[in-house]
Amino acid sequence: MGTLIRTIHLETPNPRIIAEAAEIVDNGGIIVYPTDTIYGIGVDLFNKKAIERVIQLKKASKHKQLSFICRDLKNIARWAIVPDQAYRIMRRVLPGPYTFVLRASREIPKRMLTKQKTIGLRIPDCDVPHALVDALGRPILSTSVPQGTDGYFSDPHEIADMLGNEIDLILDAGVMFNQPSTIVDFSTDEPEILREGAGDTDALYY
Repeated sequence: MGTLIRTIHLETPNPRIIAEAAEIVDNGGIIVYPTDTIYGIGVDLFNKKAIERVIQLKKASKHKQLSFICRDLKNIARWAIVPDQAYRIMRRVLPGPYTFVLRASREIPKRMLTKQKTIGLRIPDCDVPHALVDALGRPILSTSVPQGTDGYFSDPHEIADMLGNEIDLILDAGVMFNQPSTIVDFSTDEPEILREGAGDTDALYY
């Protein structure tokens, strides 16, 4: 049996499809879903086996920075240590195409942490990941689909062909832009832009 593919609308995601995706994540499965930038791979933040599957799938280092998606900034202090400067900027630009690297709180599973004990935080400007987090009732661990020779895979059917049975469900919102989020590191005293992507870096400054 091949990977399940469900058509999803970015602005009005079908609640039944969202519920199906959330159930798969809750049971330790792996999904691919659209964001406001590129397609992401999502699993349960607290499922160690699912996280291991993602690391193997991406052929990534065990110390690779992992990120997770939240619905909003409401409970952010539960998951990360957010300096005042970072919070002011995040409140201004989120939801949006940015990943913020922050020091992790004790609530974050150790398997997610780098040696620096940091995590990446995403609050995309897209209703699909918002609905997934709402349905699951907790943040979703998220990482990009592995890159090809020409950049990130942006066609869900190409993703299905590439990853085969390693993915349980793909939420197909059509071909997306091939540009990831802008990454900003707020885990040290001096903020640093680690990657310029879809998020406007000028918006990060007063």
